[in-house]
Amino acid sequence: MNTFKRLTLVLALVVAMGAGFGCAKKQTATDTAPVVATDDGSAAAAAIERAAQAISDGVVYFDFDKSDIKAESRDMLRQKAELMKAYPSIRVRIEGNCDARGTQEYNLALGERRARAAYEYLVMLGVNPDQMEMISYGKERPAVEGTGPSVWAQNRRDDFRVIAK
Repeated sequence: MNTFKRLTLVLALVVAMGAGFGCAKKQTATDTAPVVATDDGSAAAAAIERAAQAISDGVVYFDFDKSDIKAESRDMLRQKAELMKAYPSIRVRIEGNCDARGTQEYNLALGERRARAAYEYLVMLGVNPDQMEMISYGKERPAVEGTGPSVWAQNRRDDFRVIAK
């Protein structure tokens, strides 16, 4: 993985985690609250687009051979949940992925457990189950090609794809 991609990933994770910390703030119109549609609907469409992008951003990473949600991913999932509750028209596919080790069958099952863990956590936070679907890609869609611990760690993940707005 080149340095630029690595720095971009680290920055995205820091921003996602940082958003959940700090002092309480007054909610503004640009926060996650729904925007009332104007005559042309452009403000509402822009708000939905921002929410969809925020939901797609941020990846949940897993430890080797694990499917439990780590503490550092919970704030990010809470933010996704708030957006999904604010914009019930948004539908998301949770994509479970694994690293290259293990058999295809094992990794498909593990990827499903990983996707289900995020799904169940979001449901627990109040997201309508009808807004989500799950799929496991096992080891078939690596985020990073290669071998070694740092590559494998980046491939053990859940991705979030907005499939409807």
